[in-house]
Amino acid sequence: MSPVRARVARVAGGGLAVLLALASPAGAGGCRLALVLALDVSSSVDEAEYGLQREGLARALVDPEVARLFLTGDPVALYVFEWASPSMQEALLPDWVLVETEDDLARVATTLLEHPRTGAHDRQRSTAVGAALIHAGEALGAASDCAARTVDVSGDGRSNVGFDPRYVYANYPFDGVTVNALVVSSGVQGGGHPSGDDELTLWFQSNVLRGRDAFWVLADGYEDFQRAMTAKLLRELTTPAVSGWPAEGHAG
Repeated sequence: MSPVRARVARVAGGGLAVLLALASPAGAGGCRLALVLALDVSSSVDEAEYGLQREGLARALVDPEVARLFLTGDPVALYVFEWASPSMQEALLPDWVLVETEDDLARVATTLLEHPRTGAHDRQRSTAVGAALIHAGEALGAASDCAARTVDVSGDGRSNVGFDPRYVYANYPFDGVTVNALVVSSGVQGGGHPSGDDELTLWFQSNVLRGRDAFWVLADGYEDFQRAMTAKLLRELTTPAVSGWPAEGHAG
């Protein structure tokens, strides 16, 4: 058993019990952030990379500093799904989850690790970022009112089918929504600058990021996914709108 599985197993029971515990809606008042995590599972992501991505997210969620920020202030509502082609978006949790305790995060991590891979039937090399954004927007529409709303898109390729993200932003209600990106690259130069994937990073910057405080994080391959996701969650959970800090006191 991996360390992250052992850690979350201490507080999460069997699969059915975990799903039932997560099924409560994020409808309570005082939500400070509705956070959508969208994971690329298109055919460019092989089985080994898929495992690194799923476990990297689970580890990031139970990182002590990430957990501390989740639990500081009003609760965070969390929704996680995987995407590939225009017709392939699948939720990994039963519904929105209102994170109020460390046990909530551990149960989410356990559910992510135990959920079977989605999109295995989709062997076309379809990367529909626009469709993923539409699904994320629909999920936000079903969430309770929160002080801030953020979509967190992870991907290793530019959109090649379906609506362009810019079309989605122009024609769907994304007012007040921040969209950040985790770009999975094949190589990184010293200092965290992209080497062979400049065009991919620039594409995400130009087409996917949305909102005044939007940002991207680069992962040096899926082996680096946990570090990049941890860094992104730490930043998303400490923006002025989410933390309650005054804007002039926020470095970034």
